[in-house]
Amino acid sequence: MSAEFTWNVRVYYEDTDAGGIVYYANYLKFFERARTEWLRAIDIGQHALLQEHDAMFVVKNVSADYHAPARLDDVLKLTLKIEKLGRASILFVQQAWCGDVLLNTARVKVGCVDSALRPRAVPPAVAAKMAGVVAG
Repeated sequence: MSAEFTWNVRVYYEDTDAGGIVYYANYLKFFERARTEWLRAIDIGQHALLQEHDAMFVVKNVSADYHAPARLDDVLKLTLKIEKLGRASILFVQQAWCGDVLLNTARVKVGCVDSALRPRAVPPAVAAKMAGVVAG
């Protein structure tokens, strides 16, 4: 797997505002889906992560820059890269593209927590898979 992951999503009516433009908060949903699909692609199931390692990922911080609007029926290419893989957190850079037009860039920091929502280290087997992706 390369260092950049891509996932496509179509814009549905429910994703848009009254003007037919993707509602700004829905980019966060799109990016969440892309991170979930990335985990699947590197063979990390979120249910198994919780059951086998008592670990899950939660969003700690998001900053997003909106560059251009997406509209109903657009097919968006979502990209994801790890900027920093820490002991208990991961910093992602995620983008949404429509064709060659950059729509949104977000930096998303997720933390690893246990089922009681206490911070914990990313399980070693999971961190190894993520590190393999970062290395390309």
